[in-house]
Amino acid sequence: MIKRNHIRQFLALVDAGSFVQAAARLHITQPTLSSGIADLERLVGKALFLRHRRHLRLTEAGGAFLPIARDLERGFRAADEFGRGAAVAWPALRLGVIRTIGGEGLRTVVEALSAHGFDGIELVEGSDYELRAALASGRIHLALTLLREKETGLTAVPLWEEPYVMMVAATHALAGRRDVVPGDLAGEIMIARRSCELLEETSRFFTGAGVRPRFALRSDNDERCLAMVAAGLGITTAPRSLARGDVVALPVDGYDFRRAIGLVHDPAWPEQGRREGLGAAIDAMQMACRMT
Repeated sequence: MIKRNHIRQFLALVDAGSFVQAAARLHITQPTLSSGIADLERLVGKALFLRHRRHLRLTEAGGAFLPIARDLERGFRAADEFGRGAAVAWPALRLGVIRTIGGEGLRTVVEALSAHGFDGIELVEGSDYELRAALASGRIHLALTLLREKETGLTAVPLWEEPYVMMVAATHALAGRRDVVPGDLAGEIMIARRSCELLEETSRFFTGAGVRPRFALRSDNDERCLAMVAAGLGITTAPRSLARGDVVALPVDGYDFRRAIGLVHDPAWPEQGRREGLGAAIDAMQMACRMT
C-alpha cells in the first residue's frame, strides 16, 4: 500500500534532484530514502527515475505519476486540516523567495500581489531546492525563484532574465571597461558569494582560463559581500540586478551565464475565486519588469 511517506519522499526527490539533498531536507538518511523510493517503484510496478551517476530525471512513468502525487499530498494536507475550525486570516499568502533576489525585484512582486488582493503576505527565504520542497509539502503557496528549462508538474510564470557578471567597486581600475578577458583578473582578490547558484561553474570557468584567485571573504550574506566589494576588499560574481551605486557590473569575455527568474506554484493554486487577482498581479509584475 502506498503511504504518505512514499509520496513525500517522491516529491522531495523530484524537487531536490538528488538523493543527498532530498534526504537532507527530509531529515532522513540516504539509504532510507533510496529504500523508500525502491518500495514505491515496486508498488506502482514501474521505474520512476532514471539514475545516471549523480544526475536524476523522471521516467515517462515518473512524469505521469507526478501530478497524481501532488494531488495525493494536497489531499493529505486537507485531511490534516479537516475539523480544525476556521482558518486564521493571516497569512493570506506564503511567498517563498530565493535568497539571491535583489530588494527591488522582490519589492515589485510584493507590491503587485498586495495591490491585487493578497494583502497578508509572509515571506519565506530559501534556496531553489528548499523552496520547491516547501511547495511540494504545502508550506508555501508561491515561489519567486529560478526557472528550470522544463518545469514538471508546476505552473511557471517568467518575469525576467539577467546575466551573471563580475562586480567591482565603482572606483576600480577596470570599472567601465567592455573588453575585459579572464586573464585581466588574474591578480584580483575574490569574494565568494556562497549563496551563488553558479559557484561550481564559475570555479571551472576561471580555472580553465588559468586564473586561480585568492579569497578575502567567503559568505552567504550578499549585502556583506557587495559592501566589501564597494570597500575595495575584492571583486565577486553576481546577477546583474544586484549592482548598486558603488558597485558596478563588469562583463567578462566568455563568462556568459544567465538566469531566468519567475513565479512557480501548484497548478491547483489559488482557488478559483482568487485566480483573477493573481493574473492581474502577474500582469503588473511583467509590465514593471519590462520597464526596468
